[in-house]
Amino acid sequence: MTDQSLSGLRILVVEDEAMISMLIEDMLLDCGATVVGPAGSVAQAMKALEGQDIDGALLDVNLGGEKSFPIADALTERGVKFVFSTGYGEAGVIDRYPNARTLQKPFMPADLERALAHLAPER
Repeated sequence: MTDQSLSGLRILVVEDEAMISMLIEDMLLDCGATVVGPAGSVAQAMKALEGQDIDGALLDVNLGGEKSFPIADALTERGVKFVFSTGYGEAGVIDRYPNARTLQKPFMPADLERALAHLAPER
């Protein structure tokens, strides 16, 4: 991976922890992506999706006690790829979304970049 590997991509960030959200935003900006959001709840994420063209999303599985699955379902309906992020492992995610990528927290910038690399068009 190289700097700017996600250049030009619009990525929705759904994360309820403000500090983690800011770190993810910085990582994405360093990779050349544009951050949509961030959103800290299902309702905020669904509102952020209204009228927005996005290329992909990073979804924290657990948003203050609610799951991000309704967002994943909405993205799936739109044909938008996403990656789940979680500190709890793939349990519960893999059953409902067997083809979804999952990024284990904590992660480094290179891990995030690799997880989202499938969003970038072939160059």
